[in-house]
Amino acid sequence: MTTTPVFLLGLKAKLFRGLADPSRLAIVLALRAGEKTVSQLVAETGLSQPNTSAHLACLRDCGIVRSRQQGRYVFYALACDEFHAILDAADTLIDRLGDPIAACPRYTRDNS
Repeated sequence: MTTTPVFLLGLKAKLFRGLADPSRLAIVLALRAGEKTVSQLVAETGLSQPNTSAHLACLRDCGIVRSRQQGRYVFYALACDEFHAILDAADTLIDRLGDPIAACPRYTRDNS
């Protein structure tokens, strides 16, 4: 794998873009507690089943989640423990910077 600073910067940006989508982030946060089926994710996130499945395919293709089949069910989980550290760090940052982040006019749903 190429490890130039520009290449690594692009990879990090791609990772954060993947997590920036509210639907994908809701799925990742739901999987924080452990593996779940699509039906469980639909119930927990409020997303439709087709939307959830599409986002899970994206997250799986990017290596963020993994899946395993058990009988007729497919279970999804975070692909590695480091995602827990990222989510924990985000919680800490929100505790410290939540007000200015909420007030920031630059990153809204309309212009993200």
